[in-house]
Amino acid sequence: MQNENSEAQNGQPDSTADNTRIKDDLTQLEHEIHNALVDGVNIRETVHNLTLRAINADRLNIDSIRRITTAVVNGVQEGAQKQLVAASNQTEAAKSQITEAVSGLDSALARVAEATKLAMQEAAGRAHKFSDKELVRTKSDLEGLESILLDTLQNTASGAKGVLSDILHDIATHAKNNGTVVGAQLKETLAIFAQQAASISHVQLDAGAHLAQSTADFIQKIASGVLSGIKDHTQPKK
Repeated sequence: MQNENSEAQNGQPDSTADNTRIKDDLTQLEHEIHNALVDGVNIRETVHNLTLRAINADRLNIDSIRRITTAVVNGVQEGAQKQLVAASNQTEAAKSQITEAVSGLDSALARVAEATKLAMQEAAGRAHKFSDKELVRTKSDLEGLESILLDTLQNTASGAKGVLSDILHDIATHAKNNGTVVGAQLKETLAIFAQQAASISHVQLDAGAHLAQSTADFIQKIASGVLSGIKDHTQPKK
């Protein structure tokens, strides 16, 4: 009986432990973004890199990306608020830092879309076939990337107060009216998805282990592209 109780107890904490780990990771991410704003050095690059490292490298998970985006923007808000409290005449400096941070977040989300496009093109070039279900799910996730960014900015701006709220509202409005980097990249990526979906309707999909492996390879290509975005972003520009 004691062994059964131990097994039950051992089985239950797995989910709890995962949730705790995720919460701790998001708290750590928020703290690191906060510090980046306070330090004020290479904000865009730092936010870009931290965001990509936080994104699940094994699978494009829209709920995970939403939580990560929220944590990033919360960290930006807290770091900027600290700067504003320390020096009331730093409004323009704070706006510049927040703009840089949002730009880094935007470019990181764009990297996810770009990596997916490149993975799709490579798979198609090698005549790899993968699950139409996987294709639909990934496309659906991608379509929500820009909305996550815009909604998070707007919600954070609404919850903030004073100058910080005004700054965030301005940035959110500008992004909505003028477009985002991730939005522009999504147009290219979703065009590739449309082409692939059209080909699927005319091609008999492979079945079994080969199909599963092709799909796994496709996801791994996305992961590789996302993570390489950290290295690419930190290379000196010619």
